[in-house]
Amino acid sequence: MSDNILNIAIVSGSPRSTSNTRIMMKFIYDHIKKKSQNTKFLDLSKVNIETYRGNDRSYNEDTRLAIEIMIKSDIWFIGSPIYNSFFSSALKNLFEFIDYKNTNGKVAGLAIMAAGKIGFINVHTLLVQLMTYFKVITNPKAVYMSSEMIKEDQIIFNEYKNRLKDLADTTLTLAKKIQ
Repeated sequence: MSDNILNIAIVSGSPRSTSNTRIMMKFIYDHIKKKSQNTKFLDLSKVNIETYRGNDRSYNEDTRLAIEIMIKSDIWFIGSPIYNSFFSSALKNLFEFIDYKNTNGKVAGLAIMAAGKIGFINVHTLLVQLMTYFKVITNPKAVYMSSEMIKEDQIIFNEYKNRLKDLADTTLTLAKKIQ
């Protein structure tokens, strides 16, 4: 991070074409885009990231671009659905490509989407462990949402809109402080 220009990646970790996780992360994207033009939205349902097969392989353009976005970003906002008490395999696959030697000191904000009010702490813990492996500083203010909070592709509760904005703002502040 240098010269006060922070590159930001917002990742919707759901592989589904209709995704409440995407709606949640798009809300964060729209909020942050007003503050920083150096913001990229990486929707894992819309990019063709190949399955990781090793460092000695070549990969398609979508895969290379996704890796570049993640490596060049100073701040990550990671949104994941809960699938089978775990974060999404699409998100896991993305992180298979990232070299932990290139991520030290990045900052992350986490948002988790579930069908009901179950498993948030488990998935949050797993995501924090993943960020720790990559030496990424994680904002402790994660946001947990359930699908009942979204109707007609909109977040319907102002409280959760405010929580997402707070996650975005406090993560940006944290990144600026450690810059």
